[in-house]
Amino acid sequence: MAKEVTIYEFDSEVLDSSKPAVVDFYADWCGPCKMLAPVINELSQEMSGCEFFKVNIDNDADLASRYGVMSIPTVMVFKGGKPVMTSVGYISKQELAGKIEDAVNGR
Repeated sequence: MAKEVTIYEFDSEVLDSSKPAVVDFYADWCGPCKMLAPVINELSQEMSGCEFFKVNIDNDADLASRYGVMSIPTVMVFKGGKPVMTSVGYISKQELAGKIEDAVNGR
């Protein structure tokens, strides 16, 4: 399952991760976010080469602002502490897995 992180542990958990980090920026009231949550959790169990995290934008608006998150859900992949992929809106599991793999492999 994706681990919930706040602004206080984001840098140490996500940016300093030895593996690529997939971050789901979401809110509890967001319908598409609720649809994406099981997709994120399934991928977190299937893609062992990445770490998966969740950021609640209602609790950490400054963190969302820091990365230009304007709409949710927004999924970002961080590699070496830098964002390398952004996907906005609901996306199927297959499409998201492909985008993550492309980002991780530098495609």
